[in-house]
Amino acid sequence: MLETYEQLKNLVASVEDDIRKAAGGNKAAGTRVRKQMQDVKNMAQELRKKILENRDGE
Repeated sequence: MLETYEQLKNLVASVEDDIRKAAGGNKAAGTRVRKQMQDVKNMAQELRKKILENRDGE
């Protein structure tokens, strides 16, 4: 569970540069950000499932 959380933090941090570029009007960076945000969503969902499994397993 902690490993997944660390991966999620790293993924969010890795998007920062492209977000700044997208805010400046770079369309390609905007496309990369949208894909990376989908990855963030999926990883957050995975973490959520692991937390529920941990809770229900106790």
